[in-house]
Amino acid sequence: MSQAKDQILALNVRLKPSESSAHPRATNYTNVGVVQGIAYLDFGFIEPALFAAIAKTAKDGQAAPKGLEGALVTRVAMSVDVLARLHQQIQHVLVGLGTAQKPKA
Repeated sequence: MSQAKDQILALNVRLKPSESSAHPRATNYTNVGVVQGIAYLDFGFIEPALFAAIAKTAKDGQAAPKGLEGALVTRVAMSVDVLARLHQQIQHVLVGLGTAQKPKA
């Protein structure tokens, strides 16, 4: 009896933008949660001036706020195996960026 082996197959994929995805959205905050095998990735935006104000408050020795409000840009739900592939892709990109930034001897 032969055993099936997992194979990685590289394909060129072209995603056509939809009405809501035609323009990139700016995010500066992310959160990932996993519930019942589904990963939920929240991408949000918090006004940069708010970050600066909190940093100034902390520097001045004052208590930081207990929470912040920002705008949810989008939420993406995916299975944990897709999340693992995303992690591999992000690692590949970050390693490439690190290599590109190192000066050549």
